[in-house]
Amino acid sequence: MQIISASVQDIQSSLYYIQPDTAGGIFVDLLCRIEHIEYFKIYLGFLNPEKQAAREIERLIRYPGFLQRETFAKSRVEIVELRIQKGSKLCDVALMNLENVVKCKVLVCAVSRGGVVEIPSGHFILREGDHLFITATAEMLTQLLRNLGIITHKAKRVIICGGGRIGYYLSTWLAKEGVSVLLIEQDEARCEELSGKLPPEVCIIHGDASSQFLLESEGIHDCDAVVTMTGMDEMNMIISLYAQTCGVPQVITKVGHMENNSMQDSLGLGSVICPKELCCNTIVRYVRAMQNTTGAALTLHNIAEGQAEALEFVVDADTKHIGEPLRNIRLKRNILIACISHGSKTEIPNGDSMYEAGNSVIIVAKGGMTLLQLNDIFE
Repeated sequence: MQIISASVQDIQSSLYYIQPDTAGGIFVDLLCRIEHIEYFKIYLGFLNPEKQAAREIERLIRYPGFLQRETFAKSRVEIVELRIQKGSKLCDVALMNLENVVKCKVLVCAVSRGGVVEIPSGHFILREGDHLFITATAEMLTQLLRNLGIITHKAKRVIICGGGRIGYYLSTWLAKEGVSVLLIEQDEARCEELSGKLPPEVCIIHGDASSQFLLESEGIHDCDAVVTMTGMDEMNMIISLYAQTCGVPQVITKVGHMENNSMQDSLGLGSVICPKELCCNTIVRYVRAMQNTTGAALTLHNIAEGQAEALEFVVDADTKHIGEPLRNIRLKRNILIACISHGSKTEIPNGDSMYEAGNSVIIVAKGGMTLLQLNDIFE
């Protein structure tokens, strides 16, 4: 098997890559990176980083309160990222006492502290600045936010800084959901182009999104979310930092590179979205599945800046330890069973929990481990 990843700029050049190569019995699978919406429906195997990034941002705006959200088990279970702020109820709490504090059933499956990720035990004590990766149902997550006093209402007014392709997709979707969208774009020709494509409800402003006067005159203090996605990472960061000082409840920053994760985290940029990273994660999930189709992970997400993975497997007849309590099962180091789905019923497991054939299981593993099938987690 051979995997090709191509950046396709137009339909003529992409046709070269689409031809399947069967010489010598080798199957060539195609992953195309598509940048132009007019070619969107032509490909069977495609990647559109800009559209993928816009969809991720739209999800964060629709369900505010967390820095990142990843879904599993047909969207019944999520793994979310939450940063412990100064004065939070979670400060100095041992994980074994977490349920007494948050008054709901959730599982902290990974913690990032100072750029180092741990799969924590019940004795782990949470500190200010920790990034928690929490597994729970959507209902429990909503209750968690409410009990922690974190904003949970959906955005009604959003300012988008930058009118590129991501801004186009995002504005279109938000407007269809009834969100008031104000889009700021510096290029006049692009503003005119967008005015003919975007829904009439979207307000397009020709101006410099880094102008404090412009942002204040357009009501940045009264908006529910600010999304910065100009063509410059530095500009996005500056605008996001200013939005934070203005008390904007939700700030989302688009960056082109994630090499300086620790630096970006220390700045407090809110949720950080990198289209290239989202695209790479999609390719990794695809290649992993192709390496071992039988028993392969249904879903795979990189979490904690790529230092851990969350994978969803289906228990089949060949899976070890079916029907055994989890307390009797020995797992490899730095691996955690975060959730078990019994059909429509989802369970945050404890030592008495067990899985049966047909159940889906979410596994969290520290980076550097390759789990091609569920049996790879056992000692």
